[in-house]
Amino acid sequence: MKHFAHFILIFVCISKTTSAKTFINCSEASPASFNPQIVTDATSYNASAITLYNRLLRFELGTTQMIPSLAESYTISKDEKTYTFTLRKGVKFHKTSYFKPTRDFNAEDVIFSINRQRLLDHPYHSVSGGIYTQYENNIRDNISNIEAIDPYKVQITLREIQAPFLAYISGNYMSILSAEYADKLTKENRKQDIDQLPIGTGPFSFISYTKDSLIRYSAHEQYWDIKNYKGKSENKIDKLIFAITPDQTVRYQKLRAHECHFVTLPSIADLSDMKLNDQVRVMDQEGLNIGYLAMNVTKKPFDNILVRQAINHALNRKLYLDAIYRGTAIIASNPVPPALWSYDKTLMDYDFNPAKAKLLLKKAGFEKGFETEMWTLPVTRPYNPDGKKMGELMQADLANIGIKVKLISFDWPTFLKKSRTGEQSMIQFGWTGNNDPDTFLNDLLSCASVDSGNNTARWCNKEFNELVTQARKVTNQKKRTELYKKAQRIFKLEAPWVTLAHAKVFRVMDKKVKNFKIDPFGYDYFDQVELE
Repeated sequence: MKHFAHFILIFVCISKTTSAKTFINCSEASPASFNPQIVTDATSYNASAITLYNRLLRFELGTTQMIPSLAESYTISKDEKTYTFTLRKGVKFHKTSYFKPTRDFNAEDVIFSINRQRLLDHPYHSVSGGIYTQYENNIRDNISNIEAIDPYKVQITLREIQAPFLAYISGNYMSILSAEYADKLTKENRKQDIDQLPIGTGPFSFISYTKDSLIRYSAHEQYWDIKNYKGKSENKIDKLIFAITPDQTVRYQKLRAHECHFVTLPSIADLSDMKLNDQVRVMDQEGLNIGYLAMNVTKKPFDNILVRQAINHALNRKLYLDAIYRGTAIIASNPVPPALWSYDKTLMDYDFNPAKAKLLLKKAGFEKGFETEMWTLPVTRPYNPDGKKMGELMQADLANIGIKVKLISFDWPTFLKKSRTGEQSMIQFGWTGNNDPDTFLNDLLSCASVDSGNNTARWCNKEFNELVTQARKVTNQKKRTELYKKAQRIFKLEAPWVTLAHAKVFRVMDKKVKNFKIDPFGYDYFDQVELE
């Protein structure tokens, strides 16, 4: 808090004497890293991929439409296995206190960024642990070759057709890093700095990070995206601050006190007051998300399908929606949100039925119940506003059928790291995907996602896996939908999760904030924002 108060005092003094605009985002947690290749959570992506980096393609802000970014255009071969990207010229990397680039972005940077994840013997592959969860989930060994046709043309050849490949290319983990910066760090024996002292081509450059307190950025003066980033103006922000504030009520208090301009993931309980405050703007949008409780099927008794089905019947999800989401979410019966194509409306859900849950436990050999643990979310997420309170409600529901649950939590980076090791028995989690069902069914429930750590249930069902794998190789959407619906039915029967909720996404800001667009994928883009 001292760091924050000190910064506010400095900011007030500076603002009286200059026209510089500083934008303060009260964010919900600390990032796990500033390299989006090695993280999977929105908190880290907001602090890195969205702020510091670009990708070859991107989704148009506020929509699910894919548009060019660092690649001006692309072509696909007739066999749908070779993608040729024509790169944008004149794109500048960040100039910071720790790195001064001598050249513009080119094909070398694309090849470096992909090969770091792809090649086990790459000089940077093992830096920061060598875990590239999203790359492993989605692309893994499917790139057979990547080469520079010329300095501004990159060709990627796949072993097999991947229908969502362009969506993968648009993913945050495919952000483009600087190969020149990597070379410099190698010579100085400081490779690990690439992930904590970042260099990208994005709208802001990194200044400093005070752990669990502040992240400071500066506007990238030579940012390439002239159309959207309209150059200098008296209302354009020059500095960006992430004031890390885990308590959602405190975030709103800071907004009311004008200590920040923007609140990520506001308290649902405070929304009615926020909407009455004429100094505050509340924005909302249906989210492409899923909140769930995963049961680790590699641990007893969750290896028993009857136990998992019993827990599905034991939890009163309607109560959770009323008490925690307060009308801002719908009960999830599916691992994909209803706005997404391939969603199966006919899928039969588990009803709240404690008597049936007890019968299933008895049939499974647990008539007297058992003891277990549940990891609860330590931070507000769009798919679960209050993990602790939800955990307490779940604890009470499970006690009613004889299951005694100990609630456990960790700080956010530790929670994320440990969840990938399979230590958990039951764990609250969730996900926000993009416009392709693959980013839910494959990313969270495939056999490959067990290895990468994204599959917190550790559930690897061969029939399900074959269906989602086959769906990636088919470009006809109708055929893909049929395969995904079959996969959803297997998932529901096997019950590795309790599907909890699909929730609306909320953002709250000072009325002086202009041009902010809410993102359907749950990220916060500040490059177009102005302050009156």
